[in-house]
Amino acid sequence: MKRSKTGIAALCLALSSPLPTGASETDMANPSAVLSEAVRKLRYPTAIYVLRDDGDSVAAAGMADANVGRPLGVDTPLRIASNTKTFTAATVLRLWEQGRIDLDAPIAELIAPEFDRVLRRDGYDPGRITVRQLLSHSAGLFDHGSDPRFAKSFLADPARVWKPIELVTLMTEYADPQSAPGTEFRYSDDGYILLGHIVERITGQTLAAAVREQLGFNRLGLNDSWWEIMEEPPAGAGPRARQWLGNQDVTDVNASIDLYGGGGLLMSARDMARFFKALFEGRVFARGETMQEMLRPGPHKGSDQYRLGIFVDHIGGRDVYWHSGFWGTYALYDPETRTAAAGVTTNQEGYRDLVSIVRAKVPRR
Repeated sequence: MKRSKTGIAALCLALSSPLPTGASETDMANPSAVLSEAVRKLRYPTAIYVLRDDGDSVAAAGMADANVGRPLGVDTPLRIASNTKTFTAATVLRLWEQGRIDLDAPIAELIAPEFDRVLRRDGYDPGRITVRQLLSHSAGLFDHGSDPRFAKSFLADPARVWKPIELVTLMTEYADPQSAPGTEFRYSDDGYILLGHIVERITGQTLAAAVREQLGFNRLGLNDSWWEIMEEPPAGAGPRARQWLGNQDVTDVNASIDLYGGGGLLMSARDMARFFKALFEGRVFARGETMQEMLRPGPHKGSDQYRLGIFVDHIGGRDVYWHSGFWGTYALYDPETRTAAAGVTTNQEGYRDLVSIVRAKVPRR
């Protein structure tokens, strides 16, 4: 493996600053042709799906599985890793608008005793950490996924099945609390593991079933999407793509390394774009106020870059919202032009080029 830094959080944070965006395609007569040409030039297999009110742009090139000659398409599912956080956050917000969860409630009231014990043993106080702080990464938690010891561990034993409590325990073994709750943004997969756990306790369902039901996967036509291990693929969904870290095939690393809310979804570029457009255009939440709550900045340091399950950035002089995933996935939405775009690459080393192309699809003023 070529990379020495393989933390799940590291890639998101490294890429939260503006990237080169290339030329805008707003004035191009055939944006799909322009997109296809850009994707064909990339080193690694890539698929991009763009949704606008005036038409879609679609492009894909390369192999989803070179061993069997299967090409990558915009409908090819693959692990979207931390892009899953937006779905977990949206599910929590659906429960909030139903009056089933208080975003400002201490998590001590919501988590199982074994999680409470593990956190307190390391100096965390679940009585001071709130659901909102987990959603906004402002609870002061360390992130086990960004520690190189975790990557070393799962690559050495790729078949190991990890339980949520084991991952949270790793967080406490790797480092102590990073900051006081509610004071600053510190990205943490473990916060979203706790959120996934809370969703399951509130709903009495698996996280997969709760997310599917609350967000309306079937209603929205997300036919290439399912939660790995926890549920069966939808009828007609294609096989997932193989995924790589440089020269290392990581397809068969057990999904439990990133399954419980911070990651876990298998999804295509098309479905990611469809979901982002539906989310921001009022077809997921029952009330407009819920979307406002998701995007409202918190009082903590760093809330200018991350809200509740979604990053915020600036393109063309305005706010756009996005998230990314460690293996090489990216989705964004531009409210002003109602543009949703998502892309996937089968190799993490192709991620920066993928993001550059996707961001170029946002029309300039």
